[in-house]
Amino acid sequence: MENENTEIVVVLKGYPRLSETFIAQELLALERRGLKLNIVSLRHPTDKTTHPVHQEITASVNYLPEYLYQEPLRVLKSWWRARRLSGYRKARATWLKDLWRDLTPNRVRRFGQALVLATEMPVGTRVIYAHFLHTPASVARYASLVTGLEWSCSAHAKDIWTSPEWELREKLSELSWLVTCTSINADYLSRLAADETKVSLMYHGLDLTRFGEFTGRLHVRDGRDADAPVEILSVGRAVAKKGYDDLLNALATLPDDINWKFTHIGGGPLLDRLKVQASDLGIADQLDWRGALPQGEVLQALQKADVFVLASRIADDGDRDGLPNVLMEAQSQKAAVVATNVSAIPELVIDGETGLLVPERDPAAMAMALARLCREPDLRQQFSDKGNRRLRELFDANRWIGSLAEKLGASPPSRKTGTGS
Repeated sequence: MENENTEIVVVLKGYPRLSETFIAQELLALERRGLKLNIVSLRHPTDKTTHPVHQEITASVNYLPEYLYQEPLRVLKSWWRARRLSGYRKARATWLKDLWRDLTPNRVRRFGQALVLATEMPVGTRVIYAHFLHTPASVARYASLVTGLEWSCSAHAKDIWTSPEWELREKLSELSWLVTCTSINADYLSRLAADETKVSLMYHGLDLTRFGEFTGRLHVRDGRDADAPVEILSVGRAVAKKGYDDLLNALATLPDDINWKFTHIGGGPLLDRLKVQASDLGIADQLDWRGALPQGEVLQALQKADVFVLASRIADDGDRDGLPNVLMEAQSQKAAVVATNVSAIPELVIDGETGLLVPERDPAAMAMALARLCREPDLRQQFSDKGNRRLRELFDANRWIGSLAEKLGASPPSRKTGTGS
């Protein structure tokens, strides 16, 4: 079946999202390789703006009922049609087994969404591909059982580390293949899989055509001039795993002789609490909370920043970052990076060579690293040059997207051969 005549249903938790540029760049790249996509989202968008990449994606979007009671007739119609399909009984039995172990409204909602997905699938659909191994994969799995279509998955961070092992094992046994974006993830999931060959490492990387090298970068500020403070930037949602409370505590203990300014870009439920904390610490006047911004404005902020910082940590519920794309974006614009050594961050940032890494939940160590980079512009230049070079050699998204496209059914690029003489 030719690519242009078939559909790949891509199941996402929400679309479009400013915080998931790596998914958007992947979707666009897959379309450019001739794959016809149909996006299915479990939630409607909440961001007020989108990135330019979202405007370039041509795939249609189908929003499933976010809550089943909101569209009861649609759900009922889907159930009536689905129950006549040969895979319905198996899907229902699987769901009931899951529900017994996870008696939550969320589990009920996912089965209802799966029935809608299964009965509203575009004609010609041949595979279901889910981003995230928790709720989107559950919907994909149940719909796969109903329809008999194969399903596959891209796993990331929270979806892996906050899911129970029994559910991961069962999903891994049923899906066709899974890719994940860090070696830590790949090792863990391979151990859980009965067939470890189903799991493969595939970095998201960065679409470097959108993040061209910032040739104007020159690190000169050293914190001594009050009129030219060192610009410190962080981009990320204000959630527990990002460790912004630790970062604020670190900023509050920077030496008085260093002039600095901190900018945060991102939304998140903890923003108000963090602003109160900053006020209590006496540093509110040096902070600029800019909220969620489109990619163009983030890029401008990265070019202005001297230091990019991320205080990621493993949250109490096990949630954690994988390999945050914002670190790659920062390196692409030659900002010097300070981050924590959790999860897969050391796969990108080499401590003492392309940036500085400190332990998680250690504001004192974070403050020392920030102070060092504030005072040493030559070191920042060294880290940023080497980090940018390593990024472009190893983490170009185009190095990885071809393999994913082929897994989804795209033909390998044709190789033209010369006629010789």
